[in-house]
Amino acid sequence: MTDRKTLQLRDPSETADAAPAIRKKGRGWEISEKRLDALHERARELRRHSSEAHKALAERFAKADMGRYTFKRHAVVGSAIVDFNCHNLGMAIMIDEVGQDEALAKRRDKSLEAVGIRVMRIAAADILENIDAVLQRITLGMRSRIADKQDARRRHRADSRPAPRSRETQDSQASSTTGSDAS
Repeated sequence: MTDRKTLQLRDPSETADAAPAIRKKGRGWEISEKRLDALHERARELRRHSSEAHKALAERFAKADMGRYTFKRHAVVGSAIVDFNCHNLGMAIMIDEVGQDEALAKRRDKSLEAVGIRVMRIAAADILENIDAVLQRITLGMRSRIADKQDARRRHRADSRPAPRSRETQDSQASSTTGSDAS
């Protein structure tokens, strides 16, 4: 008789801390088209059958005027589906429902943060009980993210500017230019 190979699953404790490697290439970070289509279909189903907390927060986002910062519901980001995603800020909001797998949530958060997306976790009970405090917390998170992006932009501009030339260098270049013109 031949030995049959069996599927070996890793213990969740082995992979709970390690974020999966994501290579940002093409549609969906090297995820197969079939898998990506399944993710989009799952996101569509989640939009159709949202929880009460999700509906309440989506309604408040729809009424709010946040300028160019809009949050899309149940968006596919890489290989994850996030509850709300603001692409301009690189910020995702996840609603923690009762009975959710914490190890899976931590792993997903690490993979999103590995590509520069800040994840904000909010309990569903907090949204239903005190939505104004939740919205204030989201606003503070958005302001923090905007400030971080502005700082990064300033650092990038400062690093990419050419170094100022010294007076001696400018004088020597000017004399070499006029010397070549005379001949």
